[in-house]
Amino acid sequence: MLSRTADNLYWLARYVERADFLARIIKAAQRLATLPASYSGTGTEWESALESSGAAQGFRATRGAAGEASVVDYLTFAPDNPSSICNCIKFARANGRAVRTALTAEIWEAINGAWIELGRFEASNNGSSRYDREALSHFFEFVKKTSLDYDGCVDRTMLRNDAYWFSRLGLYIERADNTARILDVKYHVLLPETETVGGSLDYFQWTAILRAVSSLTAYHWVYRESVKPWLIADLLILKKEMPRSLIACYDNIVHFLDAIGNAYGRAGASQKQAHEVMARLENATTKEIFKTGLHEFITAFVEDNDRLGQTINGQYLLH
Repeated sequence: MLSRTADNLYWLARYVERADFLARIIKAAQRLATLPASYSGTGTEWESALESSGAAQGFRATRGAAGEASVVDYLTFAPDNPSSICNCIKFARANGRAVRTALTAEIWEAINGAWIELGRFEASNNGSSRYDREALSHFFEFVKKTSLDYDGCVDRTMLRNDAYWFSRLGLYIERADNTARILDVKYHVLLPETETVGGSLDYFQWTAILRAVSSLTAYHWVYRESVKPWLIADLLILKKEMPRSLIACYDNIVHFLDAIGNAYGRAGASQKQAHEVMARLENATTKEIFKTGLHEFITAFVEDNDRLGQTINGQYLLH
């Protein structure tokens, strides 16, 4: 396979996953912003949305204070934000179009159809009307459905070869980064210093985060007790059964990198790095993570994940 083709497949998956994550993050921030006054914090919900999306620096360079309207605009429709939802869908479609013959008809229809629907949405919802809650709710559901359609088509129609492996690599590298960021931001940005961990505000914030990653039901199935930060960390970091957990993402990353290495008859730095991260996750415990610091653990993980992405790029994708 040409590195150019692998690159397009890898980034197509990353952009679709990123768009889905941004929609979920904004929905979570909206839930937190509309909590009853008795549960409200210090108004950091929209700041946390920017931090978890990785868009805070770009926002501050071009916008003013972080309020609902400005943050929603920047993360959804802003043309000057390369990672806005609209740009993610457009970039995903551009990558898919570049490798049209490597995609099944169903995958292309899911991506191209989303791009066409996005154009209709932009045409029919301009001005302030696109930011009312009902219009945004429909838009976010459309984004989530796009991700589900794409993911389902890939899983059910692609031949299990290098095209599939590079596509899945992009998905899980992006998903691991997203899960880690949302955990870190909740722990350090949302909860005011005057609030107690385990208090009412903390409970509602963690519940919103679990909803954002579609994990609230899974949490109650696994632990069968009230929401607790250390159990959420256990679920989203160390539970392989949880599809969005860090260890589940790396279980898949290791599998697909090994498949690529075996197919081409040679492993390299990316396989080595992925196995090292996986070993650290397998040997970690929630007690040790909180003892050394959740923020420190997540920061190191995000750096390792980003480094692995760069290594994959240099080993397979540069063209």
